[in-house]
Amino acid sequence: MDHTLSPIGGPPAWRGRELEYRGFWPRKFLGLEIAALDEALARATAAPPALRAKGFAIPALRPLLETLARELETGAGVIRLSGLPVERYTHAQLRTLFWGFCANLGTPLPQNTTGEFIGEVKDEGAAALSIENGIPSARARSRSTGPLRFHTDKCDLLALLCASNGISGGVSRVVSTIAIHDEFARRRPDLLEILYCDFWRKRPTDEEGPQSRPEDAVFPMPVFSRGPTGAFTSQYSRTYVEMAAAIPGVPPLPPAQIEAMDLLAQLAEELCTEAPFTPGDIQILNQHTTYHGRTAYADGEAGRRVLMRIWIAPPFSRALPEGHRVQWGSVAPGALRGGAMPGQSAFPG
Repeated sequence: MDHTLSPIGGPPAWRGRELEYRGFWPRKFLGLEIAALDEALARATAAPPALRAKGFAIPALRPLLETLARELETGAGVIRLSGLPVERYTHAQLRTLFWGFCANLGTPLPQNTTGEFIGEVKDEGAAALSIENGIPSARARSRSTGPLRFHTDKCDLLALLCASNGISGGVSRVVSTIAIHDEFARRRPDLLEILYCDFWRKRPTDEEGPQSRPEDAVFPMPVFSRGPTGAFTSQYSRTYVEMAAAIPGVPPLPPAQIEAMDLLAQLAEELCTEAPFTPGDIQILNQHTTYHGRTAYADGEAGRRVLMRIWIAPPFSRALPEGHRVQWGSVAPGALRGGAMPGQSAFPG
């Protein structure tokens, strides 16, 4: 029997509200930890993206950071820290504090070819509209008030800080991709096998820029994969699969792939957990073992939803399959990889 088609189980295979009993959904910042962050902020002599971890030293948080690293890579793959007093800081101070915290977990990465290192996920209206072959891009979807389908970002760790929230909606939705995998193994192993096969993907022009050769704009990669040590990984956005299928010359989506994606969406709905963002929440997700999405939201006079976003390449990441090099730039464990430009970052080494 192909063991990739058997359930994986373990701590990352949590289901729904089981996440609430793991201790990090949420875990409130302690007073001494906030004091340590304030001290580091006061000592910081540079601003993002020039600020390095050594310029934002937080030794009092070292035990917490080590625990988070284990929980993110070998545990549930998702944590939420709450209680950061965001009202205490200016916008620039909050960016620096969030950046400094994330830099102590790994290397922040560019999120597009313009060098955006801290994205601000908020409603940009028509300014965010980017449509390719009649399909709104993932960036356009995220920077609107509409819902987001379950997906991953192009990084090992995704960090979000809620700076402010809209008057209603915008509930964060998270699901274990290993739980989805294991449910496929129980219900439809035939479709699980399909997800281990290549799906054509489109590179997002609004993040990575136009490709010099048309053939470089698309690439094949499975939805589910195992690395050389057997570690599971899933990189997935249905938007980019649909964008690729709309390009002349790309093979049309086979019915079995559509059926597999439909069931994946159904299982994500069944197995996910939801939690509204409140100002001061930091949410960090392992993008190999979780998908994330959100409900629609509404801004108004009473408030506006703003999430700061940082993509991180941590030193504790897993080895990836060789075939993922086309997406990641490097497949070595702990490598500087991902981001808008594969294998590149402002901070080499």
